[in-house]
Amino acid sequence: MIFNSWDAVWRTLVVGVLAYGALVLLLRVSGKRTLSKMNAFDLIVTVALGSTLATILLNKKVALIEGVSAFFILIGLQYVVAWLSIRSDGFKKLIKSDPQLLFYRGNYLKEKIIKERVLDVEILQAARSSGINSMDQVEAVVLETDGSISVIKKSDSETDTLSSVDK
Repeated sequence: MIFNSWDAVWRTLVVGVLAYGALVLLLRVSGKRTLSKMNAFDLIVTVALGSTLATILLNKKVALIEGVSAFFILIGLQYVVAWLSIRSDGFKKLIKSDPQLLFYRGNYLKEKIIKERVLDVEILQAARSSGINSMDQVEAVVLETDGSISVIKKSDSETDTLSSVDK
């Protein structure tokens, strides 16, 4: 069906603008953490927010206030999880993964590469993106908690950015 009624179109326009505005406002109030690079929990919340917005827009049975309440609950839960992970190491370990060393001082760490399901070519791509033309220039490659790959160039000083990475 291409067209139901003008009432449905107007409802979608009005509710869409209001729901979108409410979501933007709640995201702004909740702080930068909500929009940061994502870990698994952040991804779940982001997908749920998108799904909730779509439901509000397209399902006439869902009132605007119910949808905004769902936004509030999801963002509130994300805030609680972030708050708890900052204050409790046990909770942090439950929610967030640790960075993993994939390459160190000329050696690919095959066990960790296999465990983390990373391809050697992805490590090389990260090196190229960092302006590296030879792995001889690389001290370490780290799979970060958000899934990105960091490349640390060799230097004369001791590398302390690797202090939190399991070697």
